[in-house]
Amino acid sequence: MVADASHEMYVDTILETIEAAAKVRGTGIAKRSHDYLAQKMKEGKAIIALEGEDFVGFTYIESWGNKQYVATSGLIVTDNHRNMGVARRIKQASFALARLRWPKAKVFSLTSGSAVMKMNTDLGYVPVTFAELTDDESFWRGCEGCINKDILERTARRYCICTAMLFDPQDPHRAKREQQERQDAVTNTI
Repeated sequence: MVADASHEMYVDTILETIEAAAKVRGTGIAKRSHDYLAQKMKEGKAIIALEGEDFVGFTYIESWGNKQYVATSGLIVTDNHRNMGVARRIKQASFALARLRWPKAKVFSLTSGSAVMKMNTDLGYVPVTFAELTDDESFWRGCEGCINKDILERTARRYCICTAMLFDPQDPHRAKREQQERQDAVTNTI
């Protein structure tokens, strides 16, 4: 569901879950503050999954570059809800929310995880160079909370551990790819 101010009580749990996942993975996940995530909820720019009153998963979206770009960020699912399709449903919901709020914006995601790369690919994202992402300095400052920021800085924002993936609603090749995928799906079901 789209999170709102009533979900702020889950922010500390979300932050703890993100930090624990970063330690286990040994890769970077940019740190965010309580106030930052609470603001995303208040603005209707976050998706939260609950099981009853218990926290299950979360992600948020943010627009950059005068709303020409939207990032889907911070996807996290609790350990006991992994491998159940929860992350996929959260990712689909955040993508739909981004497309609803900013239908002409390019939607992007930075990830070092193969599961998120697969989800992004299924939604129509393609891998791109970092140069194809927003040049909005506010976005790039968000990487300062990541343990891998030194790689990004040393390479003048050309390389990092993360893979940049982009969904461009204006991409003329996207429609052709989607048509081929639909045809393949029909062929494979016959």
